Amino acid sequence: MSNQIVELADLGVDAGSVMENWNEARLYEHAVASGEAKVAKGGALLVETGLHTGRSAKDKFTVRDEMTENTVWWDNNAAMTPAQFDVLWGDFKAHLDGKDLFTQELFGGADLDHRLPVRVVTEYAWHSLFIRHLLRIPTEAEYPAFAADFTIINSPSFRADPARHGTVSETVIAVNFTKKIVLIGGTSYAGETKKSVFTILNYLLPPKGVMPMHCSVNDGGNDDAAIFFGLSGTGKTTLSADASRTLIGDDEHGWSENGLFNFEGGCYAKMINLSAEAEPEIHATTSMWGTVLENVVMDPVTRELDFNDISLAENSRGAYPISAIQNASLEGQCGQPKTLIMLTADAFGVMPPIAKLTPAQAMYHFLSGYTAKVAGTEKGVTEPTATFSTCFGGPFMPRHPSEYGKLLGDLIAKYNVNCWLVSTGWTGGPYGTGHRMPIKATRALLNAALDGSLNKSEFRRDETFGFMVPTALDGVDAGILDPRSTWEDGHAYDTQAAKLADMFVANFAKFEAYVDEAVRSAAPRATIEA
Repeated sequence: MSNQIVELADLGVDAGSVMENWNEARLYEHAVASGEAKVAKGGALLVETGLHTGRSAKDKFTVRDEMTENTVWWDNNAAMTPAQFDVLWGDFKAHLDGKDLFTQELFGGADLDHRLPVRVVTEYAWHSLFIRHLLRIPTEAEYPAFAADFTIINSPSFRADPARHGTVSETVIAVNFTKKIVLIGGTSYAGETKKSVFTILNYLLPPKGVMPMHCSVNDGGNDDAAIFFGLSGTGKTTLSADASRTLIGDDEHGWSENGLFNFEGGCYAKMINLSAEAEPEIHATTSMWGTVLENVVMDPVTRELDFNDISLAENSRGAYPISAIQNASLEGQCGQPKTLIMLTADAFGVMPPIAKLTPAQAMYHFLSGYTAKVAGTEKGVTEPTATFSTCFGGPFMPRHPSEYGKLLGDLIAKYNVNCWLVSTGWTGGPYGTGHRMPIKATRALLNAALDGSLNKSEFRRDETFGFMVPTALDGVDAGILDPRSTWEDGHAYDTQAAKLADMFVANFAKFEAYVDEAVRSAAPRATIEA
């Protein structure tokens, strides 16, 4: 009898066969033979997730008990009672009775001092392959002594009962920090498993003085590692993918006394509108054996992929090991950061392409997590919409944002990190009037920030936002460094800037009691009546 059957039995799961730590080839073969997946041209594994093509945020719950009562940010995390979880867990075990299951023993985190050993149990072979790509695989020498701290069980065929389990639908993601179990049911979207590991690390690491971050990281090899925070659409993946620098990871990292480290061993990239010209390395993975493609449309005869077809999902995704990216670090670690970049796609057109932040301003903008969405397709809607996602990863933050903000501020001060706010949004006016910030200018400014030369520039203080903006850089049109000068109507710019400043202040009101005066003073100020 395998170790995993015994350990699952200890949890009360009476499984049928258990496919323990199967490698990529065996999982791929089983997924195809069982009808879970199809094979695309080049050898990628094609799967469809059905109803759920992204995270189901409203179906995620944290068990509220003695451990979590005063440590979880309940304004942001839906609660489940211990009794409800016990009923759910009992029903899960009954549902899994006799089922053939796949298990993977994996690590979340490349830092040996802070990594999380997890056991992931899945119904589907392709889910097992997915998480094997996304997390870090133990060495053969590490397997015999492997002891999982948490168990994540993913059963798409399970259906929750709202009346019985306290859920809002038949889908459930239930996190129990006391019992160290995560239950996922009623969804085939594989990202729920990956994000569950991120959520666990976001809870466990801060008390150890380790900062969990939703960010990308790269390293120039001269003690000049850089952190890139940014929400979807801000260019986080694109700007951190620099052929002259080593990619540590593109999504989730920790910052410890040992430096920066990737939580993952792979990448989970968006596939929609993917092109070989714009993102050649990611595109190459789509014709690579073993890549898992979620909800990408394929011609059934030629097996050619169509990345522009959104009939299955706009959030089509690809999962592959980080070794597929040529300049990526397989170790997933680097030294302490020299530079911290916060990316925003400002669709209001009032932010400069780059600005230098004080530590207090960095904390303010980290807690704000600002970007903007462009106007939608609804008739008459012409205004951009501000989006604030605290810590650039609010949905995965179990603790109060002030804990993460203070920890980030302490680390910035300890390691004397240069902080910059980079807007990849609009200039010359808001979305619909202006145009997108030139990528050439963004890269030039970013490179100057990373190599330190931008610190030698002359700066002006932005009247609305208070941060310092360089006035010139060789090779960059000085005009875009002063957003107001790019607008035809200066008063219209002032009105738009004041409007955005008010949005920042309104959003930050919930954090004011948790930060010191320096951070509160970093708030933007409307310079005219909007």
